[in-house]
Amino acid sequence: MQNGADLKVSQGARVDLSAKPTNVRWRVFIMLLLLVTINYVDRAVLSIAMPQIQKDLSLDPAIVGLILSSFFWGYALMQVPSGWLSDKYRPEKVVFGAALGWGIVQAMTGFISGAKSLMFLRVLLGLTEAPVMPGSSKLQAIWLSSKERGRGATIIDSGAPLGTAVGGPIIITFMAWFGGWRGALIGAGVLTIVVAFLVWRIIKGGPNGNPKVNEAEREYIRKAIAEEYEEHKRNATGLKIGAKDYLKARNFWCMCLGWFSFNTVFYGLMTWGPSYLAKTQNLNISAIGGSILIIFGSGFVGEIIGGLITDKWREKGGDFNTVMRTMLSIAGVMTAISIFLLSKSTSVTMAITTLSFALFFLRWGGLYWSVPSAISQREHVGTIGGCMNLAGNIAGVVTPIYIGVIVSVTGSYFLALMVFVAAGLLLATVSSIINYNKKIGSVN
Repeated sequence: MQNGADLKVSQGARVDLSAKPTNVRWRVFIMLLLLVTINYVDRAVLSIAMPQIQKDLSLDPAIVGLILSSFFWGYALMQVPSGWLSDKYRPEKVVFGAALGWGIVQAMTGFISGAKSLMFLRVLLGLTEAPVMPGSSKLQAIWLSSKERGRGATIIDSGAPLGTAVGGPIIITFMAWFGGWRGALIGAGVLTIVVAFLVWRIIKGGPNGNPKVNEAEREYIRKAIAEEYEEHKRNATGLKIGAKDYLKARNFWCMCLGWFSFNTVFYGLMTWGPSYLAKTQNLNISAIGGSILIIFGSGFVGEIIGGLITDKWREKGGDFNTVMRTMLSIAGVMTAISIFLLSKSTSVTMAITTLSFALFFLRWGGLYWSVPSAISQREHVGTIGGCMNLAGNIAGVVTPIYIGVIVSVTGSYFLALMVFVAAGLLLATVSSIINYNKKIGSVN
């Protein structure tokens, strides 16, 4: 395995401590933000184009729910294997290979002939996109100190609301340029392939293998991560930590349940949000695109602000448990309040405002991507990140289906919104009982 080597300075190398460290690690994470943004543009394309696809292919709302869910079948299935691959091999190669794969599959989706072929390619798209988040989580453990991971986690994860926000205008533009939803799907796939190669130029090689990293930055990373794991060694039981230790740990299950709750709300709004606005607010596709830009753009801003607050608080001496529990509890409670107010909305303005507030605070939950490196052994970070995202994407599998059933049976979105209120409160509850200072396998 190469990951340990990435944290070491070459034997015999001389470090110029007077030189100013480069900031290549932040360039790496900005490029991962770009990749995750494109990832979510690719996910959003189907939701944005679904009103036209549904009309052209004569799809029932319940079938639409299955199609919107099918992406997550493959995505969830590949989470743990993707995490294992990121632990065993170079995570940046895993991420790059995934990006190429999903770009090709996305382009192929433009040639579908019906519900079955669309569903099959959405499953395949999920399989190919799966490694991006576990791989990025592993890259956090390699590139960033513990006090930088709040920003690292939210920079990466903020690509989700940003991609969903800009996905509307991009896909609507593609639909206009390329003659409808088929051309938009093909265009999104080609865009992904181009971005994958741009990202690869920056992220290839760890801290020890990237030629743009100077010795001062390399030494800074090595020292910070060595100190973190030296402290863990002093508290370790001395026993080999395996799967059963994680499966018996409260931290592990609370992490998974918290991420499940977060994704219940986010994927529910991402997949059904455009249809909700069209049905309840009588918006056309152009107006929906602008609304999605505002709503999910608010989520992007909120996530970046949440990461900055977290790291600044930590730099000023804030206890990690206090910081994380406070930030994530606020995220859950404010999301629940905002969605409840949405259910009482009486105008387009109120609906967009309450949804924007919901996304602003919900996206503080992106801090969860700093949890795998906080609670797991170094050699298991990718796998535990994969487990967490498996739990989150089980929500992606089931939420679009039961929301579709609720809407089909009741003819209303009210009960669906109450599910999101409950999920926000659950996010706050489980996040408040995780011990973020304790790695699984430590005695205290």
